[in-house]
Amino acid sequence: MFFTNIDLAKKYNYLNEKFLAAYEWLKNTDLKSLPAGRYEIIGSDVVANVHEYTTLKIEEKLFEAHDKFFDIQCLVEGVELFGICNRDGLKVNEARPENDIILYEKPEVYGHVILYPGDFIVVAPEDAHMPGCCLDAPAEAKKVVVKVRV
Repeated sequence: MFFTNIDLAKKYNYLNEKFLAAYEWLKNTDLKSLPAGRYEIIGSDVVANVHEYTTLKIEEKLFEAHDKFFDIQCLVEGVELFGICNRDGLKVNEARPENDIILYEKPEVYGHVILYPGDFIVVAPEDAHMPGCCLDAPAEAKKVVVKVRV
């Protein structure tokens, strides 16, 4: 799974050494057995964060984006509805620059991708995303989010 705009595909090299290291780590690591936590892949430039959580209803979620990192969000267990849209023109709800996160109100129109175990999506700094949404009812999930420095 890979989602981006053609202009961003030209702007970024999604096969540079940092991305390749992230993909290799995801492929060669027993993700199911990893406890929640942070794992350095290439120092602070490529870091994996393992999350175990309960998916939430769309109404309870906000969009988010990051300025300094790409996200490679890889679902390990469960099923997740993942919202995606361009962040241009979105209304800021809250900014936390110390954590490289900006939260946005939901726009009227946006897309969704359904992630199943083994699926991943790469989101660039220009992409707003709303991870962790449930399909029908909240359910347990496990995900690895690899942060790749721009």
